[in-house]
Amino acid sequence: MRIIPRRIERALLRYPGWKMLYGRRKTGKTFLVEHFLDYDEFFFVNKDGTVHDRLSSDKMTYQEFMRLFPRLVKGKRRIVIDEFHRLPDGFLDLLHAYSTEQDSGIILVTSTMWLAQRLLSMRESPLLGIAFLVKIGLIDEREILVELSKEVKGKELIEASTYLREPMLVPAYKPPLRDFLTGFFSSSGSFVSELVGETFSEEGHELTRVYLGIMMEVANGKGTSTELSSALFSRGLLKKDNPGTLQKYLTILTKMGILRKFLVQGKRRKKFVYRHVSPLLDLHFYLEAKYAYTELETSVEFIRRAVDYKLPRHVEDFIADLLAKAYGLRRVSVELPQLELDIALRGFNRLELVGEVKWKERVKREEVRKIEEKLSRFDCRRVLVVPSEDVLERKPEGMEVLTPEDLLEIAKESLEKTLNMEHL
Repeated sequence: MRIIPRRIERALLRYPGWKMLYGRRKTGKTFLVEHFLDYDEFFFVNKDGTVHDRLSSDKMTYQEFMRLFPRLVKGKRRIVIDEFHRLPDGFLDLLHAYSTEQDSGIILVTSTMWLAQRLLSMRESPLLGIAFLVKIGLIDEREILVELSKEVKGKELIEASTYLREPMLVPAYKPPLRDFLTGFFSSSGSFVSELVGETFSEEGHELTRVYLGIMMEVANGKGTSTELSSALFSRGLLKKDNPGTLQKYLTILTKMGILRKFLVQGKRRKKFVYRHVSPLLDLHFYLEAKYAYTELETSVEFIRRAVDYKLPRHVEDFIADLLAKAYGLRRVSVELPQLELDIALRGFNRLELVGEVKWKERVKREEVRKIEEKLSRFDCRRVLVVPSEDVLERKPEGMEVLTPEDLLEIAKESLEKTLNMEHL
């Protein structure tokens, strides 16, 4: 089995008290608990509210579980309760009542981001202060890059790392990545649709046409609320072309971990650009917008064309996020006339690093000249990322050239530095 070690595992092992793991569905929460944490009891709450004992395979009602739970806590048992949010609200009060029994080592797992947000924001939350809250997202760019480098190299390493941040893809991956992705969407597109639908139902929201429209338009390149509003209005999904009406939808999608937003650099009024958190979901909704591929028979050639089109853009995001984490900077979007940057990283009050990603077989002399001209406008570190220096017809001046091998070294150094700081 291919297992990607994650720093979050070590953090969980170091903390001795109660823990609550939360995050979007299929981000590896249950896997982390099963393979890296110690426990005596493991319960899974079904959608109908019944409780399944995964160790004995017994099934019990909520009332039966409520009678059993206090005895287990007092017996200092280490208890896992997966999808605990499906239990009635009274269970949170029960947890609070037994919060002094920290030796029991309770581990709560939930796929609902809204519950975690509510518990974090409530002043009198039953779990506030008694459980260590840990968000489980996609695999860290540095961790997936370093681990996959044991199997693949160069261009394939970066492309595979970009998508295998999704834990559910890790066990099945076989190179080359583009063929793997094409086959995955050809056979499993409906699974991704079901995953999104389950995410909405677990969050207590209805997957409406407006939400679907937003996710498809973001995948189709619309990033601002103004662009999204115009696109949805033209499709008849909004009664008025008014960006303000979209804010509640965008806020919910962001809190659910489906979308994320970047601040536009240099604007007096705050302006944000929205993108999908997961390149896998972004590619899925692009295929839906382009071909309605889960409803209509779509050829493998069409799916491969979409993979080849979207992959370089996803690689850009992966590299930008990798460098942001490695150097402790924040990603922003630069909006200037006739100027778009693939990488823009900001420190406290200024841009610290800008860059371009040319993920192609050949970068011509004229392209190199235009990149030099574009990046020369910024007084900060400048980089050009390519799959290999061999693709350049000439080496650029006034900037660093980064290859997959350089990115791997940056990831290794950053992880080593982070681990050393954690040991202090």
